[in-house]
Amino acid sequence: MVNLLELSSLAEKCDCGNKHFDFAIDKIVIGKDALEDAVSYLVNSKLQKVVLVMDEHTYEAAGRKLSFLLNETEIDYIECLIKPDFNGDVIANEISLIQAMIEIPNDTDIVLAVGAGTIHDIARFCSYKMEKSFISIPTAPSVDGFNSMGAPIVVRGFKTTFQTQAPIALFADISILKEAPKDMIAAGFGDMLGKYTSLLDWRFSHLAAGEPYCLSAAQITRKALDACVENVDKIAEGEEEGILILMEALVLSGLAMLLLGHSYPASGGEHHVSHYWEMDFLQKQKPQVLHGAKVSVSTQLITELYKNSFIKRLNLLENSSLIDNERMINDHKDELFQLIQDLPDAKEISLLIQKVGGISTPSELGIDKHLEEKSLGEAHNLRDRFTILKFLNETHKIDKVKN
Repeated sequence: MVNLLELSSLAEKCDCGNKHFDFAIDKIVIGKDALEDAVSYLVNSKLQKVVLVMDEHTYEAAGRKLSFLLNETEIDYIECLIKPDFNGDVIANEISLIQAMIEIPNDTDIVLAVGAGTIHDIARFCSYKMEKSFISIPTAPSVDGFNSMGAPIVVRGFKTTFQTQAPIALFADISILKEAPKDMIAAGFGDMLGKYTSLLDWRFSHLAAGEPYCLSAAQITRKALDACVENVDKIAEGEEEGILILMEALVLSGLAMLLLGHSYPASGGEHHVSHYWEMDFLQKQKPQVLHGAKVSVSTQLITELYKNSFIKRLNLLENSSLIDNERMINDHKDELFQLIQDLPDAKEISLLIQKVGGISTPSELGIDKHLEEKSLGEAHNLRDRFTILKFLNETHKIDKVKN
């Protein structure tokens, strides 16, 4: 079970030299009857005016029962049902943000995000801008951002992550989570598989560019990843124990990000490629694909690229005529070789995601070879981070100039 006191103690003892943020989350409940616990929390906290931000699907999953429970109290509540676009997708874009901010009254005490990743992004961003707190009510174990500060928002067709706020509490009801669509459960597992390459990219960015690194946060994330892989069969079965393990892993990943105030532990080249595909789909007005499904596929591509191209690049490095980053990389070649060697093969990752019934190839996502290659060559520009993907693309351009 997630222990906030234990994690806070870990942060206090950490000697990485980076600023650590206090966990602003007051309570985390993952288990049975979590919705009842959420309502009790509202009553005990004397929060009288509540807005439930949902969509039509998450209303059926948890919103209806939550509304029934609130009716038994003296709490006033409003239901804000975010409308889908012409493809039937709910998107965290300007249209959804405006709808939510119009429907959330100024005298609201608290906003409840009742849904999966997109609903949380909308509720998180709007509550932050309106200077309201929010509570997380996940309806599917599909992403690791429920309790993070980042809100990925689509603005004019481009996806940008804004640092906003974490929820003050999280209540995840296992009886609801285990009834989530199988593809959403597989997406959550896929999002966790992305930590294989995000953790590598994070360590690389520290060694090659001096970007901030925290061993404690990396260990929290790796422990969460390992728990999922070790229990893949239980997660695939969709029973309570497996779903509990997956949900706790997703929350732990979110807490690692919250500890540092950024997404380094959980988002590297694989997420940048995933975001690139998402923006391409938006610009072409194509139906969206679950974030974790894209990440599970992009992780395979990134793993294969790193194991091949990056290894070759390391072997070419010598002590003379090196640019600054290459010189730093050369100083840590042995560690980087080992990190790459420790990465599972793309085939292993594919088999893991197939076990839980997830998507494992670009073609299943509707991504052709042209978009695949284009994303590997351009996605590194989406974030100002020195990932291996960025290094490979930038040094390739330098090689062209030299030649």
